[in-house]
Order: sequence, then C-alpha cells, then structure tokens
Amino acid sequence: MSDGREIVIDVRNVVKTFDEGHTRALDGATLQVRRGEFVAITGPSGCGKSTLLHLIAALERPDSGEIVVYGEEITRRRDLSAYRARTIGLVFQLHNLLPNLTAAENIQVPMYETDLSAGQRRRKALELLALVDMADKARKRPAQLSGGERQRVAIARALSNDPPILLADEPTGNLDSKAGLRVLEVLRGIQRQRGVTLVLVSHDPTIAAAADRIVRMLDGRIIEEGASAEAAARVV
Repeated sequence: MSDGREIVIDVRNVVKTFDEGHTRALDGATLQVRRGEFVAITGPSGCGKSTLLHLIAALERPDSGEIVVYGEEITRRRDLSAYRARTIGLVFQLHNLLPNLTAAENIQVPMYETDLSAGQRRRKALELLALVDMADKARKRPAQLSGGERQRVAIARALSNDPPILLADEPTGNLDSKAGLRVLEVLRGIQRQRGVTLVLVSHDPTIAAAADRIVRMLDGRIIEEGASAEAAARVV
C-alpha cells in the first residue's frame, strides 16, 4: 500500500522468542503502517499478533530486527517511558480500570505525569468521556458499568495524553456482539475524526472487516495483507 502518507510504524524483520528461545513468537515479521491508517491484525491463536502489538508498544523488546516509530528506532532506546506515555495509547482485552475510582478519575490517571492542573485534568476527562459517548457516566465506578461501557472508558483513558498511535489488543474479545460493535464504532470514529493511527488485533472477522487494511499472521510471520472488503467498497 502506497498512498503518499508517511510511514509512522516500520517493523523490520523482527524476531521474538520466549521460554529461553524454545518458543518463537515472531519469526521475521515485517510491517509498515501509515499515518492515520486503520490496520487490523488477524490470525489464529498463538500466531504472534499480540506479541507484535506489544513490541510496537515497547512493552517487550525483540530479540532481533528493528522497530522504527516516527523515524526513531525504539528498540535501541533505554528509557521508553516517555514514548509509551506520549506516542502510544493502549487498549487491552481487559479494561484494567481501577475499581475504586470513578470513570472520570480513571481517565485522569495517565495525566498525573503531565503539567495539567487538577481542573484541566478534570475538564479533559469529561471531554474524552463525551467523545466515547459516556458523558453521563463520569461519576460511575467500573462495577456500575457494563462491559462495553468499561471498555469505552478504557479507550478514553488511552487517549488522555493525545497519542498519535492507538494500539488495541482484542478490545472486543470479552464483549457480546452488540457491545463489541459499539466499541468498534467508537474506535473507528476516533481514528477518522482525530486522524489517529489505529492498529487493532482481533480474531473476529467482523471487527477486522472495518479496517482500511487487514494483515494476516501465521506462525510468527505476516502471510497476507490487503484492503478490507469495506475499504475496497469505499473507493469504488
């Protein structure tokens, strides 16, 4: 795919093993993602798709290969905390919300390392809740929310520091089909409205079909990639 937009994620021949080298999760994976693109990574369980996402997020380091994000080779950086805080927003299958905090308070947690005042943090949290159609749930704690609502709060939290890249690892995996599609609508709306680059891992073909491009993995390698049927229909 070449549409003139800059490449913001460039994964080059990455290898990642676990169990002292006995389990090869990634075996020379190579992937490029362009600014503002929505890419879905699919494949069977254990194919390496979540490992690839975690490496882009700098939660793990590869054994070999390079990962270049916005022109910087992140695998060579020693301190990646600023990269994780400012460049990457993460949404996991489990929402990981703090149970004793309200929805608005959960969203503010990543902002504590910024220069924003308490009032600014509060206002921004409310704006993000409105963005994910949860403005009326600001004072609710996670136990008072449905699974889909908790995941939308988690998406808002991932956006708290305005990251240009949003990574979502099976964000609808624990939800029923209706709630899952609602979460997908929120993610896709954010990607389009804000120009965020969205990389989403999913085993669900319905979810993957909403992406601009689908990448299929098998045995730690990318075996196929191309425009989704929905994306192809948009350009016809």
